[in-house]
Amino acid sequence: MRTKIKLKKGDTVEIVTGPRNDKGRRGEIIRIIPKKNRIVVQGINMRKKHQRQFQAEGRTMEAGIIEFEGTMDISNVMLVCPRCDEPTRVGIERDEDGHVSRVCKQCEAHID
Repeated sequence: MRTKIKLKKGDTVEIVTGPRNDKGRRGEIIRIIPKKNRIVVQGINMRKKHQRQFQAEGRTMEAGIIEFEGTMDISNVMLVCPRCDEPTRVGIERDEDGHVSRVCKQCEAHID
């Protein structure tokens, strides 16, 4: 059974656990992979790949070392509240109309 993902693309998150050089850094979510419970954060968990030269659709891709963001587990990050600017847990709250919104557990501010 999968848990509900309370993060969205474009949210600012802080790295809570992980490599020493990334711990405590903040970044924006650029991709979410819900089936694997993983996310990609901009500028965090950078990886290097040695790329061979190849041709695709009439264009030649040059050889070299490319850098890209690697995936990380969702449990390694916490959402940063836009109001109190602190990493926080996220709660779900329903209106009378049935609309669902995310809520900061520390300052009780609506996130969306």
